[in-house]
Amino acid sequence: MTQSPPTSPPTQSGNAEPAKSARFVTALIVEDHPLFCDALAMTLRATVGISTIATAPTLEQAIAEIADTATPDAVVLDLNLPDVHGLDGLIRLRNATSAPILVVSSMADNRVISAAIHAGAAGFVPKHSQREIYISAFDAIARGTPFVPPGYMLLPRDSETQDATGRLATLTNQQARILQLICAGKLNKQIAYDLSIAETTVKAHVTAIMRKLGVQSRTQAVLIAKETSFANVLQDLG
Repeated sequence: MTQSPPTSPPTQSGNAEPAKSARFVTALIVEDHPLFCDALAMTLRATVGISTIATAPTLEQAIAEIADTATPDAVVLDLNLPDVHGLDGLIRLRNATSAPILVVSSMADNRVISAAIHAGAAGFVPKHSQREIYISAFDAIARGTPFVPPGYMLLPRDSETQDATGRLATLTNQQARILQLICAGKLNKQIAYDLSIAETTVKAHVTAIMRKLGVQSRTQAVLIAKETSFANVLQDLG
């Protein structure tokens, strides 16, 4: 985790003023591309008036940052991270903090935007949006209104994805990490080694995971997790 130095914003459109009504002073940016992360930090300082910004390149480091320091006023999350597959990162982050989460992603599609907001995001901003979009997003979040960017629309909840999202939201962060490793095909012994915990602890977590997800096998648990993957969200249902 680092403090981002000022750099050029992603996209400039005039000299946008900081949002007057914003109540945001601190923020955590979860983004693994350093240049965009620095540019985004500069944009938030210049347009929203956020003065203190911490950064994390992975979801695990973001969760550790939240656990070790005071809860930020807002979290800005990229959906594509090295240790994230689909919406599970958003779900885990939602469980780790009460701060509103603004998704900033290049995957600007009505289905992805809708799935992210239905999964708990406070808003969605396509990467490289103009400064005014960031101002509008934080103004909406300050009012408690989900922000959908201009030109996009919020689609109805997909019942299967929503059901999977709801079940996954009941997992603890450790259980979510273990499920992610199960999805990667790892056995209990390998998971125990990766997480530096006892294999018996892994077995206990796997049992709890299956109980919370309402499944009888590891394969069924993987299928539940895949319901929230972007491949599933973006599939052509028509």
